[in-house]
Amino acid sequence: MHDGNKIPPVTGILTPHLVCNDASAAIAFYQKAFGAVEQVRMPAQDGSGKLMHAMIRIGDASLMLADEFPEWGSVGPLTLKGTPVTLHLNVPDVDSAFQRALDAGATTKMPVTDMFWGDRYGVLTDPFGHDWSMATHLRDVTVEEAIEASKQQMCGEAAVAQ
Repeated sequence: MHDGNKIPPVTGILTPHLVCNDASAAIAFYQKAFGAVEQVRMPAQDGSGKLMHAMIRIGDASLMLADEFPEWGSVGPLTLKGTPVTLHLNVPDVDSAFQRALDAGATTKMPVTDMFWGDRYGVLTDPFGHDWSMATHLRDVTVEEAIEASKQQMCGEAAVAQ
């Protein structure tokens, strides 16, 4: 019975929808790397073995996936040779979570380090071309403190580069 709610409780207001070259393998990777739990798997009806739609949960967040279907204009970052999108995970222990993802097959894009905004933070790329940032919050920082610290970090990096 429909309760009148226009937002499905399984997805929430905003749900990323990733296109992957081999969505089934991506689900297996996300399970191993991020502890994802598979919710739904709908195979394409053409017998190709591709997934028309799938849904997983990572923590309290839903993530939809599908295989590439170029004939419908649906391609992933490997086909596009990159992505402008980064998915972000807040985790209790970024160092161990990052290592778990690396052990599952991800590659480091930016090593985990303490950042000026108060997080310990790193970025990796999964085997399907999607970028993931991961962070553990270490300390609260005001906007003013973050701006000043970013100036010091950027000026320090520019000095090192010279």
